[in-house]
Amino acid sequence: MKNNYLERILTAQVYDVAVETPLELASNLSARIHNQLFLKREDMQEVFSFKVRGAYNKMVKLSPAVLKRGVVTASAGNHAQGVALAAQRLNCRATIVMPVTTPQIKTQAVEARGATVISHGDSYDDAYAYARKYAAEEHATFVHPYDDPDIIAGQGTIGMEILRQHTGAIHAIFAPVGGGGLISGVAAYVKRLYPDIKIIGVEPVDADSMYQSLKKNRRVRLAQVGSFADGVAVKQVGGETFRLCRELVDEIILVDTDTICAAIKDVFEDTRAILEPSGALSVAGAKAYARREGIRDKNLIAIASGANMNFDRLRHVSERAELGEQREAVMAVTIPEEPGSFKKFCAMLGAKSITEFNYRYADPREAHVFVAVSVRNRDEATKLIKNLERSGLRTEDLSDNEMAKLHIRHLVGGRAREIQNELLYRFEFPDRPGALMKFLNSMSHHWNISLFHYRNHGADYGRVLVGLEVPPEEKAEFKAFLGKLDNRYWDESANPAYKLFLG
Repeated sequence: MKNNYLERILTAQVYDVAVETPLELASNLSARIHNQLFLKREDMQEVFSFKVRGAYNKMVKLSPAVLKRGVVTASAGNHAQGVALAAQRLNCRATIVMPVTTPQIKTQAVEARGATVISHGDSYDDAYAYARKYAAEEHATFVHPYDDPDIIAGQGTIGMEILRQHTGAIHAIFAPVGGGGLISGVAAYVKRLYPDIKIIGVEPVDADSMYQSLKKNRRVRLAQVGSFADGVAVKQVGGETFRLCRELVDEIILVDTDTICAAIKDVFEDTRAILEPSGALSVAGAKAYARREGIRDKNLIAIASGANMNFDRLRHVSERAELGEQREAVMAVTIPEEPGSFKKFCAMLGAKSITEFNYRYADPREAHVFVAVSVRNRDEATKLIKNLERSGLRTEDLSDNEMAKLHIRHLVGGRAREIQNELLYRFEFPDRPGALMKFLNSMSHHWNISLFHYRNHGADYGRVLVGLEVPPEEKAEFKAFLGKLDNRYWDESANPAYKLFLG
């Protein structure tokens, strides 16, 4: 193996700033998944994330003359805090370039440690390019967030601690993957000593750069990445981390936003700690793996990598957690518009708890009801839907319908009969002060806006649902208009939830 990572990790200098975090059994979650799931509590570091390990290990090895010139880095938050704390301890000047979309809790934490924050760009890649240029101009040292042997070795001390803390058999260790520094370090140590322990990475489905790279056997650059798990929103993994993962990592598991939210809730119920989305990735992956493999009574370890969570994001997490755990079914049910039909429908639901119910009179013959119901699992939801169908009630399962969960539930009943040639599109844009007005200005055109729904979900990206009246002869012009926008968008004109409640 190029570079002796075992020696690098054993000699890493991290404990001037880091602590050996506990390895705790998540008893409630373990009982539910029928395996022993242990949490490596990196959220308990002083900066609430593992990143301080690698940052300090890199910076403490710099000479006094180099340190005097200062350090520069780019980060969406957690690495920035690690560099800021390391600089504070080493009496070194630190400049951190952070995307404009970085949660305020992270920028404030960095500034509180004496570092200078420069906000630049909408993504990590924008910040990274600027930070590289700035470091060269200032003759400062650039501290890479993940693609550096000293950074990797610092993160690898987590693997060393896990093996020291858990002396029994370990089936698998799960780690979140962004640029790949954490999983590379852990894998380099663990696989050298216990090659049979599975090392499994976890990525969001909309930020799967390592998954795609390993699949294609080359580093892949994603055009866009989702930002809900902002700590791992990396378009391209590192060269060294890719090499190590290709050699040492067993697989990468992908999870969606709802599953991540469910994992945040799971950890809270066991520990009363609130992980950030990227911090809960490993838990979501461990649950998915245990369910897929059907394993029982195995020891699984999930690295809870961070807890730098914006408080207002909890609203979005709480809304989606039950869906992610498949303990809530969201449905559109069509019932006769006649006396007694609503009572009959509720009776069919039995003792199940209705978590949301939206209805508005719109048609003298039938009513479309948007309803969410608590269920124990997906099978129970499927059975309920089949029972409703057998009783003559047309039912559409919306549990996996992103537009329905984000927007339609807040807009039920908003029909406009006089609207003609309506197209419905869903847009995303970086959510920061003035962003909504900028988006509205970009939509200033001669087409009439017939529907508009925006809600702050506590995430880094704003989500808007827009209806526009576009005559058939102008559709080509409209497509050209869409092509000029900087925003991600989805055509929702054929979405069944739209046709039932709004169309």
